[in-house]
Amino acid sequence: MPITYTLRQLAYFVAAAECGSIARAARALNVSQPSVSTAIAKLEGLFGVQLLLRHHAHGVTPTPAGQPLLAEARSLLAHAGELSERARGLGHELRGRLDVGCYLTIAPFFMPSIVTGFTAEYPAVDIALDEGHQDELLRGLESGRFTVALLYDYELGDHLDVRPLIDLPPYVLLPAYEPLARKKTVSLADLAGEPMILLDVPPGREYFTSLMLKAGFEPNIRFRTPSFETVRGMVGAGMGYALLITRPAADVTYDGRGVVCRPLADAVEPGHIALARLAQARPTRLVDCFANFCAAYFADYRPG
Repeated sequence: MPITYTLRQLAYFVAAAECGSIARAARALNVSQPSVSTAIAKLEGLFGVQLLLRHHAHGVTPTPAGQPLLAEARSLLAHAGELSERARGLGHELRGRLDVGCYLTIAPFFMPSIVTGFTAEYPAVDIALDEGHQDELLRGLESGRFTVALLYDYELGDHLDVRPLIDLPPYVLLPAYEPLARKKTVSLADLAGEPMILLDVPPGREYFTSLMLKAGFEPNIRFRTPSFETVRGMVGAGMGYALLITRPAADVTYDGRGVVCRPLADAVEPGHIALARLAQARPTRLVDCFANFCAAYFADYRPG
């Protein structure tokens, strides 16, 4: 006998998980708390698993069994909403909310143009943007917090559908007065033994240090920081060099010091920027349109 559940029950389950509380979910949905509790209890009975952990005076959290069902419920509700719009004759107008995650150092370079360009073309779409490190984005995709994420294609699992967008080569960032800055290109061998300022976030730290190791030497890491601008500031202050991928339009640090960007003379693997989503989640028309827009944007993009 097939399991029968309603979209309303799924919506109540998703709301409770997102709000972290039955009471807050009820207020957000403008229904009573017993309505939300009863709907979730019926789902748990139908599925034969506990979906939410109830913490006394501390709300609710999804169980390990509830996490994948939460992602599937979000996907199903998104498709149901799109179907409803088409049934009302609104299928010609793209609308809805898209939750987008973006890697911290990618976001400031590309997301302002992508968001403004996409919403100018589709004004009825609401993009909710959040930034994070690679592991935070992957957890967000797996939990359903993000529908898509713009990140680096570096050791991503088969559970993700990954669309390549652009390859960007790494470069060396140097103080403006550094003798190496007078060279048109800098080899990795030139950097052996020199103090390095490492952008200490995954997968960047693994990628940059691997370039050194493949060149046959250990990097001499003087400072580590998760902040892109702190890396640039330390380089500008003469504390060392850095390897980076994304490049600001102005070669000046926050405190006004000059820095110089030089291409690597070595043939190395570039940084692969991609758009990822859960492979098991059926893409909506909104997701497809956003992915196509991103692909077109990067096809026209020319690094400075």
